Amino acid sequence: MSGTSASLQPPADAVTPVRHPDAPAPGELLGAHYGECFGCGGEQPHGLHLQARAGEGVSLTAEFAVRPEHQGAPGLAHGGILATALDETLGSLNWLLRTIAVTGRLETDFRRPVPVGTTLHLEAEVTAVAGRKIYSRATGRVGGPDGPVAVRAEALFIEVKVDHFIDNGRPEEIQAAMSDPDQVRRARAFEVNP
Repeated sequence: MSGTSASLQPPADAVTPVRHPDAPAPGELLGAHYGECFGCGGEQPHGLHLQARAGEGVSLTAEFAVRPEHQGAPGLAHGGILATALDETLGSLNWLLRTIAVTGRLETDFRRPVPVGTTLHLEAEVTAVAGRKIYSRATGRVGGPDGPVAVRAEALFIEVKVDHFIDNGRPEEIQAAMSDPDQVRRARAFEVNP
């Protein structure tokens, strides 16, 4: 992506996303992609601990319980934390494509406050794929899956090889992840994706 902004509008040659045949089954919990991830990792004491479940097609649902350590204004979730929850949810969609991808652009729309002590119910789907570009959108609701919309996002993810993390991450964390049997298993699962 050169000096211009990446568009969230798929190009004319974009294709409809196709769920990978080896993707988790609808209803299956996706799990954390890395224990130390602030979004989904269980080893982050103040992280979001976001849990996502595979949906039909290339979609998923997720939940994020807003705790006091996530607040910005008194008693309300910080906008950056809500953007993180949207980014994590959208990124989890790549499990259904069996693709390793990173956020290229994330555009958020904050519709209403999200109080501490509530659960944000998220739904996300991949809308199009064009080469290495993956287009997706998500909605977060308060008060239940049918509650009022609090946040929305559209995103562009870019497919990368695992070398992206090896070349750019801190060596000690990369080594720890490479030594984790769960991480090795997940990385090998993605290697079969052409």
